[in-house]
Amino acid sequence: MRLRRKPWIDEAIKEYSDFLHLESCESYKGKWRTLFKDPDAPLWVELGTGKGNFISQMAQIHKDVNFIGIEIQVGVLYYAGKKCAAAEVGNVQLLRFDVARLEDIFAPGEVDRFFINFCDPWPKKRHAKRRLTYRGFLDRYARLLKEGGQVYFKSDNAGLFDFTLEEFKACGWPLSEVTYDLHNSPILNEAMTEYEAKFSAKGQPIFHCVATRPQEVIDHVVKKDECRDEETAE
Repeated sequence: MRLRRKPWIDEAIKEYSDFLHLESCESYKGKWRTLFKDPDAPLWVELGTGKGNFISQMAQIHKDVNFIGIEIQVGVLYYAGKKCAAAEVGNVQLLRFDVARLEDIFAPGEVDRFFINFCDPWPKKRHAKRRLTYRGFLDRYARLLKEGGQVYFKSDNAGLFDFTLEEFKACGWPLSEVTYDLHNSPILNEAMTEYEAKFSAKGQPIFHCVATRPQEVIDHVVKKDECRDEETAE
């Protein structure tokens, strides 16, 4: 759901321009690590960073990791920038970008880990290709992850979670840390999104899994026809 646009954010967001990118960032493809103090550190990417609670906490916990947060809505990205600045983390870059075009900004094997937290479930069957865990997206993640790279997934939607597990299995991704109640499991949950904190406090169980990049990676580039199908599906 898109938030109502707040005109004042267009100016206020410029305060974070040293680590927040609103314009085209294709030129950094294969070179993201050069923007960080430690270019040899692992690169972890959050797809749909929201208001930044998760990434700002993770960057504080893992100072030896470089983080990139991707969000399409400027009105949301502003608050992520604000939280990262308040946390005084120097290992975060934030991008305004469409995650459907990840291969335009990341090179094969450039990413060590992806986080997908509480993405839109797109519950209607005809919209399955829009889900961030649909096999077309999984193929892209596999190409961009290094060998042994992983996707960390969290959701509160049981239907999406079951769909996600089946897609990972069908695409040959080994699964671990699979749980239908993360907060009452022994699995480490280092940071929560704003959404997770709100709804888990109401008793909503959180579903979680970790998927490791398969040994065999589909190396073809997603064609325009496939992208068009995702954009025009109704």
